[in-house]
Amino acid sequence: QLSGSAFTCPRSTNKRSWLYRILPSVSHKPFESTEQGHVTNNWDEVDPDPNQLRWKPFEIPKASLKKVDFVSGLHTLCGAGDIRSNNGLAVHIFLCNTSMGDRCFYNSDGDFLIVPQKGKLLIYTEFGKMMVQPNEICVIQRGMRFSIDVFEETRGYILEVYGVHFELPDLGPIGANGLANPRDFLMPVAWYEDRQVPGGYTVIDKYQGKLFAAKQNVSPFNVVAWHGNYTPYKYNLENFMVINAVAYDHADPSIFTVLTAKSLRPGVAIADFVIFPPRWGVADKTFRPPYYHRNCMSEFMGLIKGHYEAKEGGFLPGGGSLHSTMTPHGPDAECFEKASKAKLVPERVADGTMAFMFESSLSMAVTKWGLKTSHCLDDNYYKCWEPLKSHFTSNSR
Repeated sequence: QLSGSAFTCPRSTNKRSWLYRILPSVSHKPFESTEQGHVTNNWDEVDPDPNQLRWKPFEIPKASLKKVDFVSGLHTLCGAGDIRSNNGLAVHIFLCNTSMGDRCFYNSDGDFLIVPQKGKLLIYTEFGKMMVQPNEICVIQRGMRFSIDVFEETRGYILEVYGVHFELPDLGPIGANGLANPRDFLMPVAWYEDRQVPGGYTVIDKYQGKLFAAKQNVSPFNVVAWHGNYTPYKYNLENFMVINAVAYDHADPSIFTVLTAKSLRPGVAIADFVIFPPRWGVADKTFRPPYYHRNCMSEFMGLIKGHYEAKEGGFLPGGGSLHSTMTPHGPDAECFEKASKAKLVPERVADGTMAFMFESSLSMAVTKWGLKTSHCLDDNYYKCWEPLKSHFTSNSR
């Protein structure tokens, strides 16, 4: 049995699956500390920085120079909270160019929400196989072993949450239908390999933020059948049913929430996964782009493809931005001028684009890799607002 919740959780929140294995997963040598790479949960590596931060596309290592798989290509960008008390989150970037081969990974600390941006992922799990392509996401929950094959130089984003699981947000007045529908989430069917790897299969565990490796003689994907409700799953972002304002003004961006990881405070999330998909804009008497904003939440944004509507220059696929707690942010000067003069007719918004946001109630710290070692930080980000100018006239009403 693989348990994703305490045995005594209420039936509605109890998560567990039974795995029928050829050989129990306990059949391995002892774990030993292994190369840590750029994975960390040390949020005090560098001093706090409240400024608006933007990263250029993170650079993928060339396969001709160095072979890097999913695990060795993990880089922690920012995060908050404490792994040992099961409260917090981390944002990682993965940059890889080769398959994992006879290596698998599992996370004892939390759930991974994986957002591929470049290159598709063939993910082997104990529950079966999943092919996950850009504009799809997958969730590998805590403790589930998986291995990833890639087919080219590959890049993506990961939202990790500690101690809680992702779930669909409550719909409230929206009613029974809308946003991400349960029927569109896909789980793998059982698939197994009865394969001997004498002393040569490596199982990597992320435990209390550190990486450990153990050897075993067989493939871990030897599950012939399974049943239960604690599984990996994938979702195609094109299936999201968008809700939007159809008269005037803005609805809050929470209407674009795909999945949420709740905190103990009602209505407040450890993390929300939010997308900004193609849709119609029809609001009258309204500045239609995202409004200027200061927020008690932290907002990390990434771009899978296309151009984000509020910043068509500088914010690029494979890069990201972080707007920290109460730091102002919003459309760049070019977007402001264009939208202020636009004729308010029905228009398509964000066609060919998919931007997303990891939003958290926790105040996230950036790692040394994010601020310095990655060499991707855009030092000129603040300049996109410098051309903004006043249009105020005292006699206008």
